[in-house]
Amino acid sequence: MDDMLADAARATAAGADVVEARLDMLYMHQVVVESEQGQSDARSRIRKTEIKLLKRDDIDFEIDEVLSLLEAGIELPVILTCRPSRQGGHFPGTEEERCDILRKAIESGVSWVDLEMDIKKNVREELVNLAGQTTRIICSEHFDREPDGSDEIVSRVKDMSSLGDLVKLCYKTSGKRSGLCLFESAWGLKEEGLNYTIMGLGNAGDWTRIHAPVLGISMVYTTSESDPRETSSGQINTTELISAWEMLEYA
Repeated sequence: MDDMLADAARATAAGADVVEARLDMLYMHQVVVESEQGQSDARSRIRKTEIKLLKRDDIDFEIDEVLSLLEAGIELPVILTCRPSRQGGHFPGTEEERCDILRKAIESGVSWVDLEMDIKKNVREELVNLAGQTTRIICSEHFDREPDGSDEIVSRVKDMSSLGDLVKLCYKTSGKRSGLCLFESAWGLKEEGLNYTIMGLGNAGDWTRIHAPVLGISMVYTTSESDPRETSSGQINTTELISAWEMLEYA
């Protein structure tokens, strides 16, 4: 919880407009793992460290208390997200338990809540109705694959646009081909008058983030971390993105 508030403070200082709080991450903890790569000769080995997420053994928080602390401790508007494993998240409980958390998030009066496209229809409709005019809805889908083509993405954005105030699509990217596919999709949507964000995780996944102002993308997800590994994962640091926009005369 302290890490979440500290991250929000860094994002605020960097100039972010909105902060996302990933409630599913509260059930995980980070572990630094070391490994050696290279030849059998010890002198030729390279020691490599990576961070892995592991499920917490003990859950020592109440979600109602967490929501109260977030409301009191974050100055900016907040997106509350509780991502299921089927969409790349880490919530360890049942779907019913997860939707109960989303329900409480909406009842807290949060600015935004992320409701995945594949939530059971009647449950999702209930949550949307509960949000009313107070909490805005992000309709999201996350894919552990590269996009089939720009037509697929454009079609999905249009189909999902009536299900929330903002459509979010995130795909796996591996380089120029998939990065360009995301870029072409956003370019094709920029005159449609829709609120959407398209991004990738992997090499070239940050193209649509960097060029969001000219692509008509409504919201850009960034990180407050400065680890170079974040860039290779398609994410981009908030401060660095703002600097890039200034250099490109987007800002």
